[in-house]
Amino acid sequence: MPTQSILRVAVPAPLYTCFDYLPPEGVDPTTLSCGIRLRVPFGRGERIGVLVEKIATSSFKKDSLKPATAVLDSDPLLSDEDLKLLLWAAAYYQHPLGEVIATALPVRLRKGEEPVKLEAAGWQLTATGKTAQPTQAPRQLKIIQTLAEYPGGITQQALYSLCGNCRPILHTLEKRGWVATCEIKVQHIPAALDKIRLTLNPAQTHAISAVSANMQQFNAFLLDGVTGSGKTEVYLRLIEQAVAANRQVLILVPEIALTPQLMQRFQCRISSPIALLHSGLSDREREKAWLAASQGEASVILGTRSAIFTPAPQLGLIIIDEEHDLSFKQQDGFRYSARDLAIVRAQRRGCPVLLGSATPSLESLHNATTGRYKRLELPERAGGAKPPKIDLLNIQSAPLKGGLSPALLTMLEKALSAGNQVLLFLNRRGYAPVITCYHCGWLSECPRCDARMTLHLGTNLLWCHHCGHQHRAYHHCPKCNSEALHPVGQGTEQLEEVLSQHFPEQPIARIDRDSTRRKGALEKILNEIHSGHYRILLGTQMLAKGHHFPDVTLVGILDVDQGLFSADYRAAERMAQLIEQVAGRAGRASKPGRVLIQTRHPDHPLLQTLVHQGYNAFAQICLDERRDAQLPPFSYQALLRAESPSAEESLRFLEDATAQAKAFDARGIEFWGPVPAPMERRAGRLRAQLLIQADHRSILHKLLSQWIPVLCKLKRSRRVRWSIDVDPQEML
Repeated sequence: MPTQSILRVAVPAPLYTCFDYLPPEGVDPTTLSCGIRLRVPFGRGERIGVLVEKIATSSFKKDSLKPATAVLDSDPLLSDEDLKLLLWAAAYYQHPLGEVIATALPVRLRKGEEPVKLEAAGWQLTATGKTAQPTQAPRQLKIIQTLAEYPGGITQQALYSLCGNCRPILHTLEKRGWVATCEIKVQHIPAALDKIRLTLNPAQTHAISAVSANMQQFNAFLLDGVTGSGKTEVYLRLIEQAVAANRQVLILVPEIALTPQLMQRFQCRISSPIALLHSGLSDREREKAWLAASQGEASVILGTRSAIFTPAPQLGLIIIDEEHDLSFKQQDGFRYSARDLAIVRAQRRGCPVLLGSATPSLESLHNATTGRYKRLELPERAGGAKPPKIDLLNIQSAPLKGGLSPALLTMLEKALSAGNQVLLFLNRRGYAPVITCYHCGWLSECPRCDARMTLHLGTNLLWCHHCGHQHRAYHHCPKCNSEALHPVGQGTEQLEEVLSQHFPEQPIARIDRDSTRRKGALEKILNEIHSGHYRILLGTQMLAKGHHFPDVTLVGILDVDQGLFSADYRAAERMAQLIEQVAGRAGRASKPGRVLIQTRHPDHPLLQTLVHQGYNAFAQICLDERRDAQLPPFSYQALLRAESPSAEESLRFLEDATAQAKAFDARGIEFWGPVPAPMERRAGRLRAQLLIQADHRSILHKLLSQWIPVLCKLKRSRRVRWSIDVDPQEML
């Protein structure tokens, strides 16, 4: 039997192939395992690759093969199971394997650096991302011990600083009247802690039982629960079960904004180590969490999109929170869906996967209808809280101040006068989306994109949110030199300014990407919201998802009309999900809530259905429309994009690509295009696209597997940047 002495290595490069190498001089190939890193010669330099296979023969002559330069790992960083998932992902999403594997590794390990060492005594990542030793006792005991040192009582803020964040416990105390004038009544603490595990309602109990009964096998569950229905409590009970059985749990959330609060809740309930993975951490912090998970040291792995690739040798449960969220789809480079990969990973692992949302995606609802997912419903809010009353405010002829109608301002005054919190949602950061000259009509257009530049007053910048181009704000019109420059439209900065004028005595919490850019800023603001320091909350979609604000009784939604008339067939679905998520922040405790949606189209049938019949009725109408038009989820799509300095080059490449595709067996395939992209010019390059659609997934992927290798060889492929997006979620 021939010796398997040739190493097949996946190298991070935009090439749809692996590369063959000989072992480094003096290294026995039998000692090398797949999943280790190798330093290999590549072109005129060297790169860090991962060994994916050992073979006996190569298509190249053995004497033409170069030896690897160095072996970097004694033990594999990626198991066979991990590699098989990455191989599947590379094939499904038609992306070079080397780049896919690089995506799965922490940044320092991609660069060939030695892995960091985990502390011998153990470790844990806190909600702020700082490393700490695991607690010797649950956080509840720490709080009791601390309070025992203050028999006369202690303020909430002092307790936070001494024990870390413990808001679920304080909320329990407050509900039972055991907090008076911000002083904790120490004698009631043990009883409160005993009741921290909230009483389940029948729907929660059924959901937990259904998943628990399938812990030893694969099943996909859709947890369809209205906002405030206690989905997180369901997650926690299932996590506790899995951890007690010595299994690891992977929880994915769509955005960094959701990780601190979930981390805090998990730390109150789970004494096992938790690994936190998101882009707000340093490279070393992420790597430490990644290694702890891969070595089985972390029982719970909590992270954003890329955490789907984190090795977990005892994985027993995967949870996807807010499964509908667009953030789970990578929009550039390796364009994968973390939600869809979670299904595949769970299936290969033989463990359950739970998809949770108050506004499930149409794809997930369709999968539940066809039996691919088991649907578990939580139709009522937990703890007896009632859903908020939702009304449409017609602003067709209303005089707006910073986007606020007189009716909404009146309601804000009433809610604040009653001592409650209010939340205003405007999904547009900055001060104004465009600046214009009243004298000559000049507009603040981006010189590199078909887009307008947003005024950010805090930094005095005009900023393109598409390509990142910035310019100092003008004092005179650059076209006619007039001083008649005026902002048009509203952003969160302007809304904050107007609210400050109307309510000068009220501090305002603004949550958007600008105000939370610094590390720890978001958590600080959220802590101050919960402590009652801020009564007015405003922000973008960062404020809309998953947050629990028990004192918010009024929510105002300022601008959602663009979702009603977009050319993107997914726009209405996204609009409805956003409205429902934002509305869900109101009335989450004992106080009743109200939601006001400002619109210039109050009679629009989709809005009427959403407001009066709910999201499920709205989703069914959208699904019926998709079925009639044969759009996903009733068909399958891939989008071929091309861009270059010349619009002609991009279109010609796509025309050549179309001709090549039709040369294969293209029965059952539709070709839409080539056409210019909706935003044709972006970052100085001209973009075009070709949409491919099929009624069956297998037909589409058969074509893609034949077609992509041919595209790499087209002469025009070297003159353009091109990419393939399987299951695209945006057409921009």
